[in-house]
Amino acid sequence: MAVNLSTPDPAALLSVPGVRLGVTQAGIRKADRHDLTVIELAPGSRVAGVFTQNRFCAAPVTVCREHLPGENIRALVINTGNANAGTGEQGLNDARATCKALAKILSTTESQVLPFSTGIILETLPMERLLAGLPCAVADLRTDSWFDAAHAIMTTDTLAKAVSEQVVLGGKTITVTGMSKGAGMIRPNMATMLGFIACDAAISQSLLETVTREAADASFNSITVDGDTSTNDSFIVIATGLAGNAEITDASGNDARSLARTITSVAIKLAQAIVRDGEGATKFISIVAEGGANHGESRQVAYAIAHSPLVKTAFFASDPNLGRILAAIGYAGIDDLDVQRLRVWLGNPQEEILIAERGGCAANYTEEVGARIMKHAELTVRVDLARGQAKSTVWTCDFSYDYVRINADYRS
Repeated sequence: MAVNLSTPDPAALLSVPGVRLGVTQAGIRKADRHDLTVIELAPGSRVAGVFTQNRFCAAPVTVCREHLPGENIRALVINTGNANAGTGEQGLNDARATCKALAKILSTTESQVLPFSTGIILETLPMERLLAGLPCAVADLRTDSWFDAAHAIMTTDTLAKAVSEQVVLGGKTITVTGMSKGAGMIRPNMATMLGFIACDAAISQSLLETVTREAADASFNSITVDGDTSTNDSFIVIATGLAGNAEITDASGNDARSLARTITSVAIKLAQAIVRDGEGATKFISIVAEGGANHGESRQVAYAIAHSPLVKTAFFASDPNLGRILAAIGYAGIDDLDVQRLRVWLGNPQEEILIAERGGCAANYTEEVGARIMKHAELTVRVDLARGQAKSTVWTCDFSYDYVRINADYRS
């Protein structure tokens, strides 16, 4: 059951000029479900991407890296049910054949197509079914299909994830719409996660790449469900340039900052939706590590807490065994950490309490108060490292019985 997350309202998902989406049932892994998506882009669209750092990256990730950067990407193709990872040379051949087949249908070139796959690792793509599905997906291309596409890219997700925002730049309204998928094998390091955001702003290729990296760092690189970095993680930002605004080239300008904030806002909502829909999740937890000497060590501490199975299972049980948090901070890797100066708070939307200070339990903390706070579905752990001004936030979820069941049954 997702934590305070609902299916997106189709009417709230705004079309992006220059973007059409089509879906079909190709039978990639299971019958009677939409599992193949094509996204067509207007000529001149600019695309930037951030991909998994897993050395065993999937074949489509390799092909995407070959085709980017490219200032005239014309299409994306996404299949679910099969990750095309751990498939060797055959996998690369299949990813390239997919691009070639779609390019032929759309009268473009293979290098102008980006492929994406998600699903089971170590199995080759059912190419006959995939290629047969491409004309059907193209025939379904529409500007208003974000809702359908968000469903078609799901794997173990229980809910589709999509959101739209708008911003006015130079008197022109810019639409930003995105979708993501992911529920397990989530610890992006740029999870199995895919994220796609499109806007109609005119923006230079170099600046779009900068905005994409920064948005990824603030969103998809700040979440974890289970600490596993997938072979297929991909985050793509598209700018069709059809809004009519003057092209944005100066990163320090107001228009650039406003567009970056909007894209990042959409990315954060999509990333948080992945955590809220984490496999078996019952709690959504924000880990805030502040007072760090630098951003890196603040994130290091936040992730140590967020990755700890003992911390996550305690939150599932609403068990205030909060010494597990201190243990995670202690092994985060800061060798000169002064635990006597460190403080830790536990909170929910209604209250926050100090639970640890001066190297031990806070004087006014009781387990009864801790248990009361932990019964909430939305929780915050805040740590003051007392070493500087750096701050980092990581979003995670608890571990429940259902996490094991979902992953044990995944291939059946």
